[in-house]
Amino acid sequence: MGKNEKRRVESVLFSASEPVRIKDIRESTGFSIKIVKDTLKELMDDYSINRKNDTSMEIVKAGEKYIMQLKKNYTDQSMIVSKPEIKDDILKTLSLIAFHQPVKQSNLRRMAGQKIYDHVDELVSMKIVNTRKHGSTELLTTTKLFPEYFGIESTKPEEIRDYLAKKVMGDISKSIKSD
Repeated sequence: MGKNEKRRVESVLFSASEPVRIKDIRESTGFSIKIVKDTLKELMDDYSINRKNDTSMEIVKAGEKYIMQLKKNYTDQSMIVSKPEIKDDILKTLSLIAFHQPVKQSNLRRMAGQKIYDHVDELVSMKIVNTRKHGSTELLTTTKLFPEYFGIESTKPEEIRDYLAKKVMGDISKSIKSD
């Protein structure tokens, strides 16, 4: 791909406030689907291989969409200037839902207490969690927006669970090393 194609696709990803579909990139740039796909592949290689140690950014596939984001090991520094959109206590509830999904709301309440009802309402309004009636309770799962929001490449519950488990183990390992 030429520099022009790469720069235009890169600018779309950089300026997007959320993950974007190939179709959206095509519409924004006027490039064919093939050029967009080829350019995305080349940009992803640039950020993850060729410039791996020269940049704090990465381009990842999130479901069927793409996003330019900070690499995980640089997010702590950015938190100083940008507050997360999800409060910590609600994020903990979301983590439980994502890890145990599908999970009954009644079981979640036993794990985390009454506060989860308000948390679930907020997560549903953010379109990160789905609910559906399951007897006298609700069955909770994450939506397709969940992996997009967090830059996880899979929408499959078992792969999200594996990702979260690895993330927690990595955080525990870092904590032990710093003590």
